[in-house]
Amino acid sequence: MRRRASAHNLVRYAAAGGLAAAGLIAALPCSSDPLVTYPLKIKGHAVRAELANTEQARTTGLMFRESLPENSGMLFVYERDGRYAMWMKNTYVPLSVAFIDRHGAILNIEDMEPQTLDSHGSAGAARYSLEMNQGWFKKRGIKKGDKVLGLEQLPGPQ
Repeated sequence: MRRRASAHNLVRYAAAGGLAAAGLIAALPCSSDPLVTYPLKIKGHAVRAELANTEQARTTGLMFRESLPENSGMLFVYERDGRYAMWMKNTYVPLSVAFIDRHGAILNIEDMEPQTLDSHGSAGAARYSLEMNQGWFKKRGIKKGDKVLGLEQLPGPQ
């Protein structure tokens, strides 16, 4: 024998199902979620850095982005120390790049203009480079020799 559900029970089941669905939806990643970032510090200034530690990620970098949040950037992690260079092909945001040695010391900082093929190179053997909005380092008095903290916590190149 089938029982007819009361209006009260239907509301209870719908509410429970709605809560379960809301919990499931909240647990799923969506396209508006921010990318995974890692915390760094330079002279007391916090940075949230996206990691470019694969060949594909290093090749793509920040291309095709139309903006970059104020204290966010992209950290390029290289497989070995070396002289590296950056360019701005298909990059729409003016950037500054800091080349960083294996100990976290900034080797040099270069300003880069959008959509150019000008090469901006490290002044020595770099293990990392950090791209930020243009002028970010200068505005905070960050310069050659300053240390980037938090690099030891990052996954290595892949």
